[in-house]
Amino acid sequence: MKSSKIHLHSSLQVGPVDPRVFGGFLEHMGRAVYQGVYDPDCAHADEEGFRTDVLDALKRLRMTAMRYPGGNFVSGYHWLDGVGPRENRPTVIDLAWNSIEPNHIGTDEFILLARRMDWTPMLSVNLGTGTPEEARNWVEYCNTATGTKYSDMRAENGNQDPFDVKLWCLGNEMDGPWQLGHVPAEQYAIRAQQAGHMMKLIDKSIEMVVCGTCDIDLPTYIEWDRVVLEHLGNHADYISLHRYVRNFENDTPNFLAVTNSIDQQIEAIDGLCRAVQTKQRSLKRAYLCFDEWNVWYKNYEMDGKRQFAPHLVEEVYNLEDALVVAGFLNSFLRHADSVKIANIAQIVNIIAPILTRGDDHLLQSIFYPFEMYTKRRDGVSLKIGVDGPTYTTQTYGVASYVDASAVLSSGADLHVFTTNRDTAESMEIRVDMADRTIASLVAAEILTGPDAKAANSYEEPERVKARAFDEVTIRNGQAAYELPPLSVAAMTFRTDG
Repeated sequence: MKSSKIHLHSSLQVGPVDPRVFGGFLEHMGRAVYQGVYDPDCAHADEEGFRTDVLDALKRLRMTAMRYPGGNFVSGYHWLDGVGPRENRPTVIDLAWNSIEPNHIGTDEFILLARRMDWTPMLSVNLGTGTPEEARNWVEYCNTATGTKYSDMRAENGNQDPFDVKLWCLGNEMDGPWQLGHVPAEQYAIRAQQAGHMMKLIDKSIEMVVCGTCDIDLPTYIEWDRVVLEHLGNHADYISLHRYVRNFENDTPNFLAVTNSIDQQIEAIDGLCRAVQTKQRSLKRAYLCFDEWNVWYKNYEMDGKRQFAPHLVEEVYNLEDALVVAGFLNSFLRHADSVKIANIAQIVNIIAPILTRGDDHLLQSIFYPFEMYTKRRDGVSLKIGVDGPTYTTQTYGVASYVDASAVLSSGADLHVFTTNRDTAESMEIRVDMADRTIASLVAAEILTGPDAKAANSYEEPERVKARAFDEVTIRNGQAAYELPPLSVAAMTFRTDG
């Protein structure tokens, strides 16, 4: 059996974990909104038409910043279409996904849902076919007291008090040639600067996310980001990163090592943010917003064929996908000083941890690592040293068999997350906190399965599911446990701190 040792010290801190790293993404695409969170014909629908079974499952994930309404959808979306009496809202063709959009859900309904779910609203403005003034008007509708054109419109729609939306995305994937209104970096930067300037004049307290490169394989990667950051200057509170990872080669060890590349992407963009800050002699640094991330490569059906709520990109997730999702979260925690917001894409049906079928719903494999991590997110991320065996991959270089992160709470609790990427052999792991004694195990869960391709289905809904993990030994102030092949554990220890 292989063995690895994890080294920690309470003074070697990366930074506080921003809870917004555990955010989500709800786009008007496929069955994410309609038949996802909203389905008035479902047996589980409440008086507002929301599916209580889906919302109860989502509550377990304790999601924070929720990005809405897109995505590619937003570049053709006009927010005025989605407010006012439903019977007066237009039914339109969504060009992004070639689907029919009835606008039954819009700003007011989303804010209602966000408040109910304790989500932080994160709205994306249309900088594809929309105008900077349209973006400015949306901020007025959401954030100003009554007495003006758009705030009075909000009150007429049943919401007297402002929504106080603090997070705003200046467009979506504007570097992508597929995007409605795609332009070169300089032109996007001018458009975003104009929108951001007017939006801040309406509410100076808002924070804005500017479009970074959405795909590391695009020829504009890094250069787009540099141009945008240099042009926007202090208007950029955050720059967006997107990443969807794939296993076309069916090479599980290589796939699990993608965290090397995720780390590199984060460090490259953060380095650019710091370089631009230095070049501009600014006191303000742009942070990172990983506002789209997930595994996605099995289902590429993206043509809605002019249908309402078509079945699009409804990915089926397996055990290896769940371990990669854990890898994303490990990477975000290891970079808590720079990654301040992250949004798993998406939350229901569309490349999501939850699927629906009629009145039934299914928790996919990737649901569980998110749940295991999010309940241990409060605290400061610690620098982590892993001393153990490594392997060489086809794409991502040398990787440790153990992928790990750690969070120290404000009390005496230490949260440790470890993945065994070995496909055949268990791993004996010891956790040593140099300046503290690990006194006891508070709680722990483990996720594994019969094989890398094991997935949940409506017929076998618990084939890949987290379970309690108590096979942990505490001895001489250290913790020791054995992780089976292809598994991830999330543990909370009590220390003498």
